[in-house]
Amino acid sequence: MGNLVVHLQDYRSAGRKPAALFFTRAELSRLLGLYASRVIKGEWRDYAICSSPESASFMVFKSARENPQYVISKLGKADGRKAARAGRYVVTSRECRLSQGHSLDDVLALFNRPLGLVSG
Repeated sequence: MGNLVVHLQDYRSAGRKPAALFFTRAELSRLLGLYASRVIKGEWRDYAICSSPESASFMVFKSARENPQYVISKLGKADGRKAARAGRYVVTSRECRLSQGHSLDDVLALFNRPLGLVSG
């Protein structure tokens, strides 16, 4: 029986699941600041954070019993060239993409826009 040479790095990483993607401390501070200002206004009541190897998401709720009103996501690099060109940050609401950009501030600008009356 021949000897099998195994690189220690390969042995350690075998069977491990990929590391989850997280928001940085600065990003999380920015998200929680926005959340706090909306709680003070009575618009949002709860939040949740979810991390996976593909993305990190900050979800905001009007009530704890509802689906998220908004999902602010940071996409991983493994999402391909198309996502890299469009931006790593996305804001969605009920499966509709509201904003996408290369920085968190770009997409959070959506929440600074004044509301207007839409006529049909």
